[in-house]
Amino acid sequence: QVQLVESGGGLVQAGGSLRLSCAASENIFSINAMGWYRQAPGKQRELVATIIRRGTTNYVDYADSVKGRFTISRDNAKNTVFLQMNSLKPEDTSVYYCNAVHRGVDYWGQGTQVTVSS
Repeated sequence: QVQLVESGGGLVQAGGSLRLSCAASENIFSINAMGWYRQAPGKQRELVATIIRRGTTNYVDYADSVKGRFTISRDNAKNTVFLQMNSLKPEDTSVYYCNAVHRGVDYWGQGTQVTVSS
């Protein structure tokens, strides 16, 4: 099983930045796909960003709402995936969850709260 632990959430003013981290219990080189999702109260969980390794190439994808503002990256040596969030907006307020797909099974972290004030 893969254990995921998120960190880096907090309170920030609109226009500010945060960097979320997701530490994995496995060497993330062996994990095909990882990503970040978010879920606000009363809303469905939505995809924010994914990073998928195929050979030596990392493929990234973003929700339209965060394109140009968020960047997903991975550090295989540290078994960590990051989400750099810039130009934050109040509508980005949510609980952010790290996700990994390993051998066809979804794994989730406990979530980290991001709150963006006006």
